[in-house]
Amino acid sequence: MGAIANDWLEPLAPEFKKPYYARLYQTVKNEYNTHITFPPADEIFSAFELTPLSQVKVVILGQDPYHDFGQAHGLCFSVKPENDIPPSLVNIYKELQDDLGCYIPDNGYLVKWAKQGVLLLNTVLTVRAHQANSHRNIGWEEFTDAAISAVNRQDRPIVFMLWGRPAQMKAELLDNPKHLILKAPHPSPLSAYRGFFGCRHFSQANRFLEEHGETPIDWQIENIGGNH
Repeated sequence: MGAIANDWLEPLAPEFKKPYYARLYQTVKNEYNTHITFPPADEIFSAFELTPLSQVKVVILGQDPYHDFGQAHGLCFSVKPENDIPPSLVNIYKELQDDLGCYIPDNGYLVKWAKQGVLLLNTVLTVRAHQANSHRNIGWEEFTDAAISAVNRQDRPIVFMLWGRPAQMKAELLDNPKHLILKAPHPSPLSAYRGFFGCRHFSQANRFLEEHGETPIDWQIENIGGNH
């Protein structure tokens, strides 16, 4: 397992000393030793590395990592550039096109968002190959709840995009009146048509950031080919 080295370390350090984390660490280590497990061990904490706590402007919560080869790299909804764009992300791109006029890119690599302050956090950070939700309830949820609570305590306005029921259940961790909490159905093909399409979360987020003196997010992911 990689390590957290930036300003996330202070709020999350107490978690590393708790009994649940010792069990989690051992379980995850065993999984990497005995099963194909994603993402690569050194990318488990990519969301924290790419988006320091002091720079978080927007939080998007996913569930667990993609479980096929070469997809997951530690950011929710994002895949490495050589992969097909997953169905949920296709729908996110469609909403971005309708909402902000972004063109639909040829890849699903969302590092550009993370580097602008979009925390792309899965609530479970590892998964066994080809077995969705296989690492649920081994302790990750407690750890990522601590991370969400750390963001909630920040003394500046932050946007939370809670898509789907599991993400919306995290709203109980959010009690800071400074923050904007946006809720919609999950962007998966099963539920996007129930209100994810047309939710306009991206323009709402940017408007909120601008109203509070923050630079808006440039949501356009560019084509790897460089044109569109």
